[in-house]
Amino acid sequence: MRSTFMGLETSKRGLYTQQSALYTTGHNISNANTIGYSRQRVNMQATLGYPGAGLNAPMTQGHIGTGVEAGSVQRIRDQFIDRQYRQESNKLGYWSSKSDAISQMEDVMAEPSEYGMNKAFDDFYEALQVLSTNPENAAAREVVLQKGAHLADSFNYINSQLAEIQGNLKNEIRTETDAVNSILRQIAEINEQIQKIEPNGYLPNDLYDARDNLIDQLSGYLPIEIDYTKSGGNALAMAEGSVVIKFKGVKDQNGDDLELVNGKQVRQLQAQSGGAGLAKDEKFQSFTNFGLSAMVPVENAKALFDPQNPTNSANFGAESVGHNQLIIGGGKLSALIQSYGYDDAGTTLQKDAKGEYPEMLAELDKLAKAFIDEFNAVHQAGFQLNSNTPGGKFFDGADASSIKVVITNASEIAASTAQGEEGDGKNAIALSKIKEKALAGLGGATTQTFYESMVAKVGVNGAEANRLAYNTTTILLTVSNNRASVSSVSLDEEMTNMITFQQAYNASARMVTVIDETLDKIINGMGRVGI
Repeated sequence: MRSTFMGLETSKRGLYTQQSALYTTGHNISNANTIGYSRQRVNMQATLGYPGAGLNAPMTQGHIGTGVEAGSVQRIRDQFIDRQYRQESNKLGYWSSKSDAISQMEDVMAEPSEYGMNKAFDDFYEALQVLSTNPENAAAREVVLQKGAHLADSFNYINSQLAEIQGNLKNEIRTETDAVNSILRQIAEINEQIQKIEPNGYLPNDLYDARDNLIDQLSGYLPIEIDYTKSGGNALAMAEGSVVIKFKGVKDQNGDDLELVNGKQVRQLQAQSGGAGLAKDEKFQSFTNFGLSAMVPVENAKALFDPQNPTNSANFGAESVGHNQLIIGGGKLSALIQSYGYDDAGTTLQKDAKGEYPEMLAELDKLAKAFIDEFNAVHQAGFQLNSNTPGGKFFDGADASSIKVVITNASEIAASTAQGEEGDGKNAIALSKIKEKALAGLGGATTQTFYESMVAKVGVNGAEANRLAYNTTTILLTVSNNRASVSSVSLDEEMTNMITFQQAYNASARMVTVIDETLDKIINGMGRVGI
């Protein structure tokens, strides 16, 4: 025979379960504006009916329900959308970073412009043409010196500005590597907390959210793959377990996927050049690889770094990820490295490195040297004013950083092709025609077409980076909206749920009152016939 008090227990379970649902609804509403929060729901399930199975089970007219219970409190996520979001985040990190780096290069070169290199070349050649018509004029000669100095200054300025931005990119690589290391440590710490909670039969949903936010951030820096290791004990089937983060497409020395985080074990990264960490100064050191530490407990990770010698790589040789492996994947760090400069040997020479800035600086040096050599050769073939003295070097230097005008007296400009003929400006004409001359040092291009090709290359690369950054942003926004439609909190929906659970709670409470009145009748009213 069933218990007289069975209805109380059934209604009590309803009260407790609806109360849990109300609390969860309140938690959702409280976190409606929390970035990265996933809405949660109570998975209600019917409790086992009465009677249970067994030889001594009583015979009843049916299997009577015994109420409801909260099976679990689950967060609402879609792993497919999460994976898609991180893939697009990785692409956006790459293209937005590359777009920023090229944009800074475009700002320095500033073409077309009234103050750019092309204008400096044109002004200098124009001054030479004016000098050719009146070679004995002191003012015309002074203008040539000033325009020549301005052209040299333009080379110096563009070179110094590009080198300064390049130095900033190197420091950004160091800074972003530190950010990656911090994220990896935080993920490992959350893994450790999750491993302590899940075996007790709980779902640490808020820890899952915090970990996923960090993984989203990490995906913007590096190409990664995600896997999970289930917890033991009494962990629920839907418990996620601790995350395993792998460097996408990279194998370790044993041929296995290279892991960055596994449980509370974590690796740390160091950006290196030729076996040592990148120095903080602005001197160029090409990136060669990321040195990785061995897997260590997260509490020991910070001790790997030497605060007195941040370039010390003694603890970062367990594994290595070369620039060629990194560039295949994408992410912000890959774009920074491609912009800054990389090679296999850790060179300090721009001409030996690859990347947007080393190649542009090397091209600028090539232009400067070819121009210096050709201009000096023509200038030395002429003669100075009122003199039998041949022209000397007009420019000195071997590259864009060192080019300068060495003539200090305007009369030393060799405008004439004949000795002692001050009215002869034929050599000034020859100097001005260098503008149209194909130079062997530039592969048969003129100074103007060579520089224009440099500018055009920057413009094409910048347009491509901007277009792909825009496209990726659009796709990421679409994916983000899809994820929000699944996981974000809708206040309208939560208010509806709140009313639903409130009414269910009230109904359960009313059932308790009804059962109480029934019991009161049985206890206090039965057996009192005739009283």
